Amino acid sequence: RKASIPDGLPPDEMDLTKAMELLAQSEVEDEPLGIHPETGKPIFVKVGRFGPYIQLGEPDDEEKRNQGLLKGMEVEDLTLEMACKLLTLPRTLGDFPDNGQPIQAFDGRYGPYIKCEKDTRSLPAGVSPLEVTLDEAITLLRQPKTRGRGTPKEPLRVYEKKSPITENEVKILDGRFGPYVTDGETNASLRKGMDAKEMTFEAAIDLLAERAAKGPSKKKKKKKKAAKKKPAKKKTAKKKAAKKKPAKKKAAPKKKAAKKTATKKAAPKKAAPKKSDKNDES
Repeated sequence: RKASIPDGLPPDEMDLTKAMELLAQSEVEDEPLGIHPETGKPIFVKVGRFGPYIQLGEPDDEEKRNQGLLKGMEVEDLTLEMACKLLTLPRTLGDFPDNGQPIQAFDGRYGPYIKCEKDTRSLPAGVSPLEVTLDEAITLLRQPKTRGRGTPKEPLRVYEKKSPITENEVKILDGRFGPYVTDGETNASLRKGMDAKEMTFEAAIDLLAERAAKGPSKKKKKKKKAAKKKPAKKKTAKKKAAKKKPAKKKAAPKKKAAKKTATKKAAPKKAAPKKSDKNDES
């Protein structure tokens, strides 16, 4: 039998006892928690890579559905009734009166939220997507959208009178670059030395009128950086390598034939004529 090890389990906490618990949980996964009353399909409790979840339908069912447990839910406390409620997500709460489009409640990766077309709002802490009402969702959608999961800042001042031009509420808000007055259509920053608490309604209207007369602020176009021209590569004339003529092999110096010393035979010496003996002539 095999069991998946949860990603959040530190290695030093993995011991024999924990391993047995995981194996026991794996056995439970094979047994259905119960049967869904409307579909007649079994509901299984599984433990996956990102934590526990419930599965509607057999493993080989092409139309099976998975739904993660809400934050704070424990597998041991999960009942068939709770599992059936989880499978109602995303819930359709009703239509948003401002546009007639449906509002749905989800449990997302970053927490529960509601959605109407492309407009979304995170649910406040303690509000479950299984229990949020249509009225609560409408109130949330009508509030200005906040960045992240923060709450919008309270206005520094709200005037009792409405704008004579737009007939909207006039108030002073604390913005990113300091306090400003707004009537919902035009925003005008307070000048240095102006105090939001002491500013009169007339002064606020004058600021708005002055700002509206200037027209909408023009966004500065970002200058495109001129593309740096790469220095032209100098063409280096390729010198043709002079073909080396094969070196002429120097003829080996001819060995001078050794002079044959003619050995002349010494001519035989002629014998000197014998001197006549006078005694013989006589």
